[in-house]
Amino acid sequence: MSGSVLAVDIGGTKFAVALVGSEAGGEGEVLRTRRTATPPGGDAQTLWRTLDSLIDALLTEPAEVVGVGVGCGGPMNWPEGEVSPINMPGWRDFPLRARLAERFPGVPVHVHNDAVCLAVAEHWRGAGRGSANMLGMVVSTGVGGGLVLDGRLINGGSGNAGHVGHVVVEPGGPVCGCGARGCLEAVARGPALAAWALGRGWQPGAAVREAPGQGEAVPYVEAATASGRQLALDAAAGDRLALAAMERAGRALGLAVAAAVNLCDLDLVTVGGGLSQAGRLLFDPLEAALGEHTRMGFARRARVVPAALGQDAGLVGAAALILAASHYWPR
Repeated sequence: MSGSVLAVDIGGTKFAVALVGSEAGGEGEVLRTRRTATPPGGDAQTLWRTLDSLIDALLTEPAEVVGVGVGCGGPMNWPEGEVSPINMPGWRDFPLRARLAERFPGVPVHVHNDAVCLAVAEHWRGAGRGSANMLGMVVSTGVGGGLVLDGRLINGGSGNAGHVGHVVVEPGGPVCGCGARGCLEAVARGPALAAWALGRGWQPGAAVREAPGQGEAVPYVEAATASGRQLALDAAAGDRLALAAMERAGRALGLAVAAAVNLCDLDLVTVGGGLSQAGRLLFDPLEAALGEHTRMGFARRARVVPAALGQDAGLVGAAALILAASHYWPR
């Protein structure tokens, strides 16, 4: 394959597009990118015009586009690519794949969930490279994931296999956005975790202010809200409630990971997203819970590692839907 793949990453806060190399020696390399803020409250056409203009800005220099790969928030009708992102009410059953196919006729256009694309990126070019059986997780404003078994992405009946955010980790627990109680997402997503701590008297920033000089030493967490970032900062500075919140999130993640490992016989689990940047504050309780609930020999071999790719991960995963379709797109 010669030319470049157009990769698209669509989220509630930003749109990103990139040209990604398709030739041997540079396959998967992000060649150039453009980003812009998602129009707040934008209607269907405003959102589409924003994406269309961003693609125009990317393609000001001549480029041969040999395929289009897209990661977009869900839910969506898959593989048709009609999208209804929860955090973008202007798009409901929006025919995203059809619009892009009309703009780029004669080339494949593949649209999948954005969390799936992040998992694919880690398997193809990141921390999961070389693993045949892995779960890639994203823990940020939501919790999502993608599942690879025997070296191939598992889609399930509707494209939602690997959606680990709705594994129940606390029966009777907090109400999730899906309507159920005790889902991993309801417990461990950044905003929910901050709200849990605030409800118990956490005073954001107090621990950091009381420990001069500690601010530069604690990990930076790119959470979607300042409170999520501050929660990790305060936990690193020793705040009792912030530490309890990180312990709560880590153990919930460990329970969900244990369920996935026991069910799917996994080698590896990668954890990315803003909250994962809290490091050992999150991973220590995660690994403790995982150890308690993986007692079979086959399950104990599974490793949990931080995701390796940065802000371009979603674009790399979207490109993989085209460049490595034999592994990441249904035959």
